[in-house]
Amino acid sequence: MNYWLFKSEPETFSIDHLMQTPKQTEPWDGIRNYQVRNLLRDQIQLGDQAFFYHSNCTPPGIVGIMEIVKTAYPDLSARNPASAYYDPKATSDNPRWYTVDVHFLKKFPRIITLQEIKQHPALQNMPLARKGNRLSITPITQEEWQILLTRIPDKLNAISVMPA
Repeated sequence: MNYWLFKSEPETFSIDHLMQTPKQTEPWDGIRNYQVRNLLRDQIQLGDQAFFYHSNCTPPGIVGIMEIVKTAYPDLSARNPASAYYDPKATSDNPRWYTVDVHFLKKFPRIITLQEIKQHPALQNMPLARKGNRLSITPITQEEWQILLTRIPDKLNAISVMPA
C-alpha cells in the first residue's frame, strides 16, 4: 500500500462534501498538472490511502483519511465544455487528464495543521513541509503516515469512523 496527501480547497470540495456523497465515494477530478496527472495515472493504486488536506483556508491542514477505490481513468470533465476543468485538447483517443475515485474513511476530531507538520522534526522532508511545493497530490512515506497518525493528533482513538 502507498500513502498520499490530496489537497482540496474546502470551499470547492471538503471532507464533509465527501462524507455526504452517495456511498461516500467521489471522483477526484479537475487535476490539470502533468506531474500530478502522472501520479494518478501511473502510481496511485487500488487500496492506497490518502490524507484529505484542506488548503487555501485558515488554518490549512489534514482533516481525515480516504481510500482509493477505483484506479485511474480519463477525467471526463476535461471533455465537458460546461466544466471549469474543460480542456479542448482532450479527446477520447487522447484523454490527457485522469481521475481516481476516493472513498471516505475517517474525519479527524481536529485538524492537523500545516504549522504542526512543519514544526515536527521527522516531517521536514515531506513535500508539503517544503517551501514552494504547490502540487495538489504528493506521496507520503509509511513513516510520515505513522507519525501523523500517532504522534500529532490528540487522542487518535477519538477519530470518528463513518460507515461505508
